[in-house]
Amino acid sequence: MIPPIHPDPYILVLTGAGFLIALVAWLPLALKRLPLSLPIVCIAAGAVLSAVPGPLRDLHASPLAYPELTERFAEFVVIIALMGAGLKLDRIFGLWRWAVTWRLILVTLPLSIAAITLLGGTWLGLSSPVALLLAASLAPTDPVLASDVQVGPPKTGEEDEVRFGLTSEAGVNDGAAFPFVHLAITLTAAGATGKPWAVEWLTYNVLWEIGAGVAGGYLIGRAFGWLAFRVSAETKLARTGDGLIALSATFVSYGLTEIIHSYGFLSVFVTALTFRAAHRTHDFNRQMHDTTEQIERLAMMALLLLFGAALADGLLRGLVWTDVAAALVILLVIRPVTGLIGLAGHKAEMGEKLTIAFFGIRGVGSIYYLAYGLNHAEIAGGERLWAIAGLVILISILLHGLTVTPVMRLLDRKQGRDPDADAVPPPGLQGPGGG
Repeated sequence: MIPPIHPDPYILVLTGAGFLIALVAWLPLALKRLPLSLPIVCIAAGAVLSAVPGPLRDLHASPLAYPELTERFAEFVVIIALMGAGLKLDRIFGLWRWAVTWRLILVTLPLSIAAITLLGGTWLGLSSPVALLLAASLAPTDPVLASDVQVGPPKTGEEDEVRFGLTSEAGVNDGAAFPFVHLAITLTAAGATGKPWAVEWLTYNVLWEIGAGVAGGYLIGRAFGWLAFRVSAETKLARTGDGLIALSATFVSYGLTEIIHSYGFLSVFVTALTFRAAHRTHDFNRQMHDTTEQIERLAMMALLLLFGAALADGLLRGLVWTDVAAALVILLVIRPVTGLIGLAGHKAEMGEKLTIAFFGIRGVGSIYYLAYGLNHAEIAGGERLWAIAGLVILISILLHGLTVTPVMRLLDRKQGRDPDADAVPPPGLQGPGGG
């Protein structure tokens, strides 16, 4: 007689992981010409699985229930994505070569934070520190979910101004937004204690943490570049062909710079740029990029499954109509307008500027920053903040996921490129293929 089926949760997790890995490999191909995207499928799957008996339903996957785990998991996904983004940039670092990046970081990012803070403090009725935390969480372009508007793998030549601008922006702005998150935390503490805060915030959270993060990332990148490409032929790491060394560089860069209290996100991206610069044309760069991309894709899908489960579990329950309107304004007004302001005077066609301004995709980075802020400050109303951020991320995934492929294909055709040249799409927000 066959015994009743009562599978062990561990076995269910292993089985689910197997299906997840299969989807990581197969879904990008299957969705290439469908009006869906990989993140949309993951979110929908998470919502469905949370409604049926099993580990995901029992988990009650809410960031409010697991604040530390939410912060750490999102942190892991972001640092892997930052390493991959830095490794695939072919353009040599420079003040003028990266002009589009500096415009988006020095103009668009702070303007976006200011506009969302004003929106939160007036329309949404949030206190200034809480509005600033929400703004700093929702302003940066996400390095994880923005894969399909980024450059291609190393040495593939897929690096037009739009893709380069969005890739480099996503790499730098995760570190550039951190001082504003710390400012929100500092203002919250200062409101309770009345202690002066401006000098310490400027010297420590801005000057030291940015400066040390950049310097630390550069030194670690140089060290790994030397080990991979410059030491004797018998012992250099590039001979192994093992792309996992990129994962090692990610963890070492993030860990060491966080130990000295600097911005690890910025450090990882600088490490990736410096590592790549050690031997820009070596095939080992592609191997490292491919390894980080696979790990990133797997971790991203797992996180989005949990995000979908959280949505089904009532993450958006506390929203009111003003919150919904604010989410639409953030995505459809604030980002495009501040993006165009930042790009004013930049030598690019208006279509390219509009594309860069529109595709300010929000995602895993926003989850991390909000979790970090709520875990490090005494802030009331966390449930509403998560609901607003969750709605912005959801709308961004739907809106950008369904428009990214036709928009980028149109851009490629205008610039004389064949959008169907590559058979395998990148793993990000693949939407309808068209054509």
